[in-house]
Amino acid sequence: MANALIIVDVQNDFCEGGSLAVAGGAGVAAGISGLLAGEPQRWDHVVATKDYHVDPGAHFGDPPDYVESWPRHCVVGTQGSEFHPDLVTDRVEAVFHKGEHAAAYSGFEGHADDGETLADWLRRRDVDRVDVVGIATDHCVRATALDAAREGFATTVLLDLTAAVAPATLDVALRAMDGAGVALPGEPVISAA
Repeated sequence: MANALIIVDVQNDFCEGGSLAVAGGAGVAAGISGLLAGEPQRWDHVVATKDYHVDPGAHFGDPPDYVESWPRHCVVGTQGSEFHPDLVTDRVEAVFHKGEHAAAYSGFEGHADDGETLADWLRRRDVDRVDVVGIATDHCVRATALDAAREGFATTVLLDLTAAVAPATLDVALRAMDGAGVALPGEPVISAA
């Protein structure tokens, strides 16, 4: 069997200066790159997810409520949808786009350019263990980790390589992930104190 690293939504709009920035996002990008360079044999496979919005309907709010609706972000064709420049992507074997026409938080809701889902991609490569990193701990990282566990993968979130939006939502996310059997080593960066 094999293991994989899933890099969740380390995109410009979710990092400092972006339309839906999470404090510490750029540091997460650099930290992931450093870990991949420092431990090149740690994972058999590396994949990434992208928020990839065309017209996600009520997912964009005017004004946003920051619960169900958000400012415009990660619109296809914009600089905001691109990976942060501090994330080195040469090890990324596949990118899974999510949320073109509806809200989507989990990478397991996405698909590669050929339409293959993340779960199918991992299974075809005999992956049984995944580590999840990225942005934001309390939203897309949480959703991706919970779906990975539901899909039967032994799942770990490397919290030191995640950034969270707020303490309240982080606490809910950590309890949910722990309850699903997700391993949670480390501490995330938290935007709001």
